[in-house]
Amino acid sequence: MENDIQHGETCPVAAVAELVGDMWTLLIVRDLAMGSRRFGDLASSLQGISTRTLTTKLQHLEKNHMIARHLYQHRPPRATYELTDKGKDLIALIETMRSFGERHL
Repeated sequence: MENDIQHGETCPVAAVAELVGDMWTLLIVRDLAMGSRRFGDLASSLQGISTRTLTTKLQHLEKNHMIARHLYQHRPPRATYELTDKGKDLIALIETMRSFGERHL
């Protein structure tokens, strides 16, 4: 990835774009902004996403500490996902995008 380099640091805009710069990641954050969700709930809400893509995106967000996964001891095993405090900071970005879309698109 080519980032704007300024004084040996990665451009913050480029870094955020790399973290959340695709539609599915942003829509996952949008859905989790309403509260914790199970995998199946997210899959239903995100029509058109494959289970593999959803799994990959959730792993990426968890690795970057944007979401937390909570496992429950049930059969079959199940997990819920929720935004961390770091992930909640993205809600303002999502709301700005929603506002822009409503006004201009």
